[in-house]
Amino acid sequence: MPKVSVCIPTYNRANFLIYSVNSVLQQTYSDFELIICDDGSPDNTSEVVSQWNDSRIRYIKHPKNIGRSKNMRSGFEAATGEYFIKFDDDDGLTPEFLEKTVAILDAESEIDFVCTNHWIIDRNHNKIESATQENSAKWGKDKLKPGVIPDLMWQTFQYQSLQVGSTLFRRACLEEVNYMRPEADGCEDFDLLVRLSIAQKQGYFLPEFLMEYRFHGGQTSLGQNLHFLESKLFCINSYRFRDEQLEQQRLIKLAQTKQDLGLRLIEKGETKKGRKLLRESDLVLGQSRRAALGLMVSYLPTNFRHLVFQGFRQTRPKDYTEQVRDAQKMK
Repeated sequence: MPKVSVCIPTYNRANFLIYSVNSVLQQTYSDFELIICDDGSPDNTSEVVSQWNDSRIRYIKHPKNIGRSKNMRSGFEAATGEYFIKFDDDDGLTPEFLEKTVAILDAESEIDFVCTNHWIIDRNHNKIESATQENSAKWGKDKLKPGVIPDLMWQTFQYQSLQVGSTLFRRACLEEVNYMRPEADGCEDFDLLVRLSIAQKQGYFLPEFLMEYRFHGGQTSLGQNLHFLESKLFCINSYRFRDEQLEQQRLIKLAQTKQDLGLRLIEKGETKKGRKLLRESDLVLGQSRRAALGLMVSYLPTNFRHLVFQGFRQTRPKDYTEQVRDAQKMK
């Protein structure tokens, strides 16, 4: 039985999957199994996987698409290792990821998972130093000290400073909290880490950049954004914190998510539901210019709304994520 199970859920990304799989096979630590769970990809993923003649690779091909969360869970359920990591089919691990994270879990029996920092890479696998540093600062990783994370609930829920793809877990702790909830589809990683903190699990931060997270060109569709916000709303609504300050932050984050979702629903044409969510958010956040503009736009014909919202979005200053994506679209 291997010590570590590495899971790569995949769908229709055969070209990037090659990089991800090779990043695992090139690890300096070798006692692992690699589970590739394919969510019914219509591309040549099966053909790509067949090129590797390595007994540590297990390929699970679902005959049809079963959805992101269920596909992830299928890999977890197939895992046999004491330790577990899941990362996306377009990302990668640096060669020493497993060696360094396994060493901590082996030495520290009270630690349930080890999270590392990560590089930002582009579609050509290039590490982007500036975006990496901005990403680290944005999510507060540059402020996290090495070792046990003392304020895990704040880090996972409020600051969202940790990332599942750069984390090695004890598989037992994931089983205890019901690894991936289908209702959190699209927001699973955030949900998992928050629920681990609520279950009083112990996290450890290793500040080395041992994982690679890829930014692509292109934009998220309205449908994808709605799905994510609906999942996020479900997740935040399901938590309760004993810490009064954190519970207050939960209510604020819940209201902010309602506002975001309400605006997107109005853009889609679901006017009544969108207005209701905006009014609910105002009860917590107070009247905001953003919500007021959204309500005004809701009285326009549906076919004009998307153009107006697009105009609003284009007036925002672009952050490093958009800058990286725009640069790639230009190539």
